[in-house]
Amino acid sequence: MTLSSSPLLRGPTRLRDALVPEALGLGWMPILLLGYLLFLFAPLLLPSNGGWGDSVQWRLWPTLASIVVFLPMYFLAYRGSAMTRVLCTFGIAALGCGLMSSNAFSNTYIIYAAAFVALLPGALWVRLVALVALLSAYYGLSAWLGFPVFVPVLTAIISVAVFTGNYFQSETVRKRAELKLSHEEVRRLAALAERERIGRDLHDLLGHTLSLVALKSDLAGRLIDRDPQAARNEIVEVSRVARDALAQVRRAVTGIRAAGLAAELASAKLLLESDGITLRYDAQEAVVPPDLETVLALALREAVTNIQRHARATLAEVSLTGTPDHVQLRIRDNGVGSAAVPGNGLSGMRERVESRGGRLRIESTLRQGTCVEVLLPLPSREGETIASSKDVVGAT
Repeated sequence: MTLSSSPLLRGPTRLRDALVPEALGLGWMPILLLGYLLFLFAPLLLPSNGGWGDSVQWRLWPTLASIVVFLPMYFLAYRGSAMTRVLCTFGIAALGCGLMSSNAFSNTYIIYAAAFVALLPGALWVRLVALVALLSAYYGLSAWLGFPVFVPVLTAIISVAVFTGNYFQSETVRKRAELKLSHEEVRRLAALAERERIGRDLHDLLGHTLSLVALKSDLAGRLIDRDPQAARNEIVEVSRVARDALAQVRRAVTGIRAAGLAAELASAKLLLESDGITLRYDAQEAVVPPDLETVLALALREAVTNIQRHARATLAEVSLTGTPDHVQLRIRDNGVGSAAVPGNGLSGMRERVESRGGRLRIESTLRQGTCVEVLLPLPSREGETIASSKDVVGAT
């Protein structure tokens, strides 16, 4: 049972998701950031205004009222449309400027507003102009109220830092979303191409075969009275053609179920690079039966998934080499390594490899990464070779 599924946290989690959309993936962070509102009550700890100007005297009720106004705008900025976010951002900024005469620490709202400015729609220069306008207004009011110079300067430094952090975080989220869409598009196009190939194969296979069956059946029907033996021969031939067609359909279905190594390699590249892991590969295309290619593709998928989830790596390398007798797939990463007992995924990989007469070897050293090596024997076929197709795989 996960922490979020605990009965004690189920109610607070639902309340959190009602305030901040779960799709943003921010978790409890927006709620925790509300802790900075405590700075509004910092004057309670000071013996006096501390030189912040005689015109600024801290008052409790305006501060409490400002929090009541701030909270709806804060959560609407996360949930609302782009225009709603703009209005809420400048509303929070106006709240901070309006409270300055009652609370010298109202720059807390200015910093919140600067954080939301980074998330506004439009180009970066538009957001920078909005940030400069916000800080300029605060500086002018600070000078008018007699605040020390360090107050707007410190506010500007913190605001710029918060703006920069939120901007780069939003860009990271956007790029990950684009990579995810690209990953899904690659899979969709691969599935579409596979369906088209299957349609062509089945049309070529069954169209010719069924035409032959119909022709021989008509011929047997015409010969059954004149030449029963010839008609019997034609019926036997129809039976043979039907059995051959059945065998070909079964082989085609096996090809449908097979996972393509090139497609898995493309998916692996997108998956790892979306998580900041560089993938390098040096591959040759081996002429192997579909069932053996499926074993290699599934081994690659499992190894790459483990790298993405557990390795904390920055680099992964895939190499495919072969001879007329065997093909070898090697996946290596520079992650943390592990001496853990293999889970169901690796156990299933080993079973699939050994069922084809192959060998699976896993080397994992702490802080030195992991290497997964799959060696599969190829059926002995006269004249079969393994031709290099590095450019073809790279284009995929």
